[in-house]
Amino acid sequence: MPNYKNILIIKLSSIGDVVHALPFLEVLKKSCPDSRIDWLVEEEASQVISGHPAITRIIISGRKRWQKNILNPFKFLKISSEAIRFYKELRLSSYDIVIDLQGLFRSGFLTALSRGKRKIGMSGGREGASLFLKEAPVAVDYDQHAIDRYLKVAGHLGCDTGVRKGEIPVSEEDKKLADGIFASFSGGETIIAVNPMAKWKTKLWKPDKFSQLAERLQKEINCRIIFTGSVQDRPIIEDIIKQTGGKQDQIINLAGSTTLKELAYLYSGCSVLICTDTGPMHIAAAMNCRVVALFGPTAPLRTGPYGNGHKIIRSGIDCSPCFKKECGNIKCMDDITVTAVFDAVRSIILSGVKESRGKEVK
Repeated sequence: MPNYKNILIIKLSSIGDVVHALPFLEVLKKSCPDSRIDWLVEEEASQVISGHPAITRIIISGRKRWQKNILNPFKFLKISSEAIRFYKELRLSSYDIVIDLQGLFRSGFLTALSRGKRKIGMSGGREGASLFLKEAPVAVDYDQHAIDRYLKVAGHLGCDTGVRKGEIPVSEEDKKLADGIFASFSGGETIIAVNPMAKWKTKLWKPDKFSQLAERLQKEINCRIIFTGSVQDRPIIEDIIKQTGGKQDQIINLAGSTTLKELAYLYSGCSVLICTDTGPMHIAAAMNCRVVALFGPTAPLRTGPYGNGHKIIRSGIDCSPCFKKECGNIKCMDDITVTAVFDAVRSIILSGVKESRGKEVK
């Protein structure tokens, strides 16, 4: 592999997509151990890579916030000065190679602004992103998972892609919240995380089904349940918990109460995460927590939880996946039964018990 000294990765968003790019970063650093690797990312997803030992510098774009406030006369000067500083920081270094893993106009434009001898990206770039590259895009298969597509780019660069973890780095400070919660449990209980929300309406499962599922899990499995989500999700999750007929004092609502790093470490201590197709699903998979993921309008082959031991629940109707954010009849999600999800969770927990017993025998 060529000995790149200075490398820039451009992967701006979303949280799940940036998590998917962590194995790429890992194998790139292993192949170029003496290299300086910078990463250009947007504010919301920057927590995923903060503190990563393979990254020298994180360049943060405030694009969404800038667009939201650019017409506000009281914020215009502040936003303008931030944007100028961002541009200067992007141009600060000259890179041996710039790698656009986003493949959109906004990432392509930033690729063009950066100073790089080589500028590469993937085939299938949208909005004219490939026009900003200096060489032909790396051919990738979009029927593959995103992680495998990014690793194809790494292979194109000569990296050994065989060994990688792709975990989100966490500090001792990030562990305190979850460790305190786990220490409060009596021990011997299965810890199940549930993240019931999603940004697309078409990805949502009905709240009453989550309530029924939580009640059944409590009745048939010795478990503690921890709900996660954003601060906006908290009222809905409170209603889900209130509708649960089980022991509500054994259910914790952490929606809006964790940082991304705290959430990642929390999932690493859980036996399973039950969720819709959303960012926390990828966080859990990266932290070696098995996932039961409910899929309707999207394709798990492309963006499902990566790795072994996960369970995908789908209704199997003909129009899925349609990739629609709006739909008058969300049958693909509504037809997923509580029993199907419960059985998948129980299967994962039972397989985990068998594995732990096998380790004890050894």
